[in-house]
Amino acid sequence: MTGEKSAPAQETISFGPFELSSGERILRRDGLVLPLGGRALDILIYLIGRPGEIVTKTELIDHAWPNVVVEEGSLRVHIAAIRKALGDGQFGNRYITNIKGRGYCFVAPVSRSSAASRPVDDGSTSKKGTAFPPRLSRMIGREVAVDTISAQLVTERFVSIVGAGGLGKTTVAISIGRRLFEEFGDLVYFIDLGSLKDPLLVASATGLALGLPINEPDPAPSLIAALRHRRTLLVFDSCEHVIETASVLAERIFNEAPQVHILATSREALNVEGEQVHRLAPLECPSEGAHLTAEEALAFPAVRLFIERAAAHQPGFALSDADAPVAAEICRKLGGIALAIELAAGRVGAYGIRKVAALLDDRFGLLWRGRRTALPRHQTLTATLDWSYDLLPEFERTILRRLSIFAGIFTLEAARSVTAENDADDALVVSAMDGLVSKSLVAADTSDAILHLRLLDTTRTYASQKLVESSEADRIARRHAVYYRELLNRIGMKTLSLGAKLNRTGGVTDAWLETQDGVIDEVRAALDWAYSDRGDPTLAVNLTAAAAPVWIHHLLIDECRERIEQAIALFDEEVCRDARRDLQLFSWLAVAHLESTGDASKIDEAWSRAAELAEELNDSEHRIASLWGLWLGRHFKGDYQGALQIATRFATLPEGTVEAADRFVGERILGVTLHVLGDQTGARVHIENMLRGYVAPPGQVHIQRYHFDQRLAAQTFYTQILWLLGFPDKAMAVGNCTLDDAMTLNHDFSLLYALAFGLYPLSIERGDFGVTDELISRMFQRSEAFRPMRVWGQCYAGVLAIRRADTERGLSLLRDGLKGFAKSNFQSRYVFFLGSLAMGAFDAGDPCGALLTIDEALDQSERNDDRWYVAELIRIKGELVMRQNEPAAAGSAEALFRSSLEWSRKQNALSWELRTATSFAQLMKQQGRGDEARELLEPIYLRFTEGFATKDLAEARSLLTSLGVTFAAK
Repeated sequence: MTGEKSAPAQETISFGPFELSSGERILRRDGLVLPLGGRALDILIYLIGRPGEIVTKTELIDHAWPNVVVEEGSLRVHIAAIRKALGDGQFGNRYITNIKGRGYCFVAPVSRSSAASRPVDDGSTSKKGTAFPPRLSRMIGREVAVDTISAQLVTERFVSIVGAGGLGKTTVAISIGRRLFEEFGDLVYFIDLGSLKDPLLVASATGLALGLPINEPDPAPSLIAALRHRRTLLVFDSCEHVIETASVLAERIFNEAPQVHILATSREALNVEGEQVHRLAPLECPSEGAHLTAEEALAFPAVRLFIERAAAHQPGFALSDADAPVAAEICRKLGGIALAIELAAGRVGAYGIRKVAALLDDRFGLLWRGRRTALPRHQTLTATLDWSYDLLPEFERTILRRLSIFAGIFTLEAARSVTAENDADDALVVSAMDGLVSKSLVAADTSDAILHLRLLDTTRTYASQKLVESSEADRIARRHAVYYRELLNRIGMKTLSLGAKLNRTGGVTDAWLETQDGVIDEVRAALDWAYSDRGDPTLAVNLTAAAAPVWIHHLLIDECRERIEQAIALFDEEVCRDARRDLQLFSWLAVAHLESTGDASKIDEAWSRAAELAEELNDSEHRIASLWGLWLGRHFKGDYQGALQIATRFATLPEGTVEAADRFVGERILGVTLHVLGDQTGARVHIENMLRGYVAPPGQVHIQRYHFDQRLAAQTFYTQILWLLGFPDKAMAVGNCTLDDAMTLNHDFSLLYALAFGLYPLSIERGDFGVTDELISRMFQRSEAFRPMRVWGQCYAGVLAIRRADTERGLSLLRDGLKGFAKSNFQSRYVFFLGSLAMGAFDAGDPCGALLTIDEALDQSERNDDRWYVAELIRIKGELVMRQNEPAAAGSAEALFRSSLEWSRKQNALSWELRTATSFAQLMKQQGRGDEARELLEPIYLRFTEGFATKDLAEARSLLTSLGVTFAAK
């Protein structure tokens, strides 16, 4: 065929880790024959014969199926089989590219050699030496490491593969050796040092592996003489237990035999001249909390190894989507250690995948057996770890045992404090830590400014058992708990400093907190011990108090609340009273309830206890915090008269007892309380006083103390007050400014406050439904990181849908939203939502349900003195009654409208007055009382000086026009 460039017979073609023998028609990877069908081989050989060229589909079909008519689909099937065999596309490797509409192209670099130039050899032995180990099974997840180390070994001559036991160092080394057989003319030798009992036998074992006679007491000189002029690769496996002797020999060979290349495997580096260290990482696992399908999980080498080995023991086993998270958890628990994963996979047939996951929490998992043919130290995890543990000096064993008390990541400072007792000073501990890191028993992360350390789960389980057997477990557990109590107490002092920065939800963003990963895990472990029968209740309570700010910082609110309640339960029984500590506990308990359960009675109870303790200690900081908390608790509970007393007390605290900024916070909460009680004029006075005089202290201290920005909170309610007083445009201007400030602040609690209590209700009442839509969308976008955004957004989306006559959808959204949090979380807004529910229920054909709902809202208004919305509730009830078209409906509606007007005027709420007057005037017009309607509505309308484009004013103007009122053109 014209243009054909087929590979010559008896030629070996190499690309990547593959060798293709065109004469034998065999494809190998690292010495292993890959199963590939005859036609697939024909196609592959043809493509490799024309590397870099585009070969048309017609050419390939004619070559593979001469004189036979076949469909193009047959070609695609065989191309797919070739790609699968090559692992095309995995780890960035590309071999065959599909050129759309044209054909296929082989794109990998190709090298060729004549088979006649190589001795006939099956690749299983080295010349004049012992047999090179076979590959036990298909290697998974180490392709990149094999490629990288192979290239480095050829150029640098001396590479050590270093890592923990069971990672697969030997497997990788064997794969590299096989890969480089041709590079070294088959002069590749494997020296297994793991079986040596005497370190002095390292040189003799090397000579035996090379097939050299061993006649001298010290065979090293003759060994080096034999190697000096030979280009050879020596693979020294398992150097760790003979490392002193092995390192000396390796260094001599490197320096005195310049053509010899050395590959070593060890649990610690040899630390000699010329050595390049490649630290073998665990197999990659899915991250914790990832929700993966089976296909997604199998993209991770650790999971792929687990499933492949499980299927080998249980034919037909496959990973389902339901079990994918379980497989991922198993691999994470085993730290990506290949041996551990293989051992666990071997038990899937007996126990099932979920039981295997459960058993990993028990030391039983360390005893599972692997292949009978494996080296003794690789037959169980315990044997592997025994091998490492027994090689340690006694002091390093002691430190390793004590380090097992850490639940996860820890710092060098923590390690020194917890492990260094009277039997060790800091220098010895640091030296031991260096030794454990170098031996791959402790992992070190130096990517940050602070050194982070950790033990793999399997190592921690093993060392923990050794700690228990040493009878010092409780003593070390106490030191661990004391260390974190003292550390968190130091950090607690920082959270009160003016320089502390805050995160988006008001927690302290301290540099230490941002760099100390895993502190919460250590606190949990310490508390589990401290609260146990072997623990110390007083230490448990003190640690709980110290840890509370960190829980809040990480938004672990429920956990914080539960731990504090556990601590308080021990008061007066096992734990002595400590006013300062107890003040902290009750203060944080109140905050935790505020941000989780919203239980007003529990919030109030916790702040009441905190207030008593603050007075006892004459603590002005906590006095203010507890007054704020008491006001908030009463406000949430709907006790607005009680809230008014606290707010008045807050705003009139004697000069000198509080900062001026806090006194203005008192003005703000007094204004908010008067607004809810219906005194809009008084509310405006106090809010404007606050906005004129308030200057926030530096460092965002008030956001930390009061949970949201105080100026922003004042502006939020100012929008509502201005709207009620008849200034809809001014209200919108303040609302937009507040939103801009909240977005600049980038603080979720403050943004939620500005939206839920300000712009949402304002835009709905003004009839700016497009603005409301945009705000709801913005809130939903932030709801992934801050759940309350979704709850409030859903409620207001329901209100908006009802106002737009999308009744069924609106009722569903609003009802679901109201289920998202306790009524006490939005007590003063609840009557607003009930009013919308009532209107929606009526429109949905449920007049009885509508009236019941509006009566529920009116009952709450009466019960709590929640009066800010009462005029509108009465008007809504009048509308519902009037729309029933019953004989007495008009009279009842008129009475309700008159009551609504009375409430509006009493509160100087001009916007409610206009809305009620419009409803009442429409009723009068229907009854033929046009003059009365005009006399009622016109003077109210004329009192407005702005907002004429808003929905209420536009409707009132239209009604007045229909009643004969003329307006001057503007």
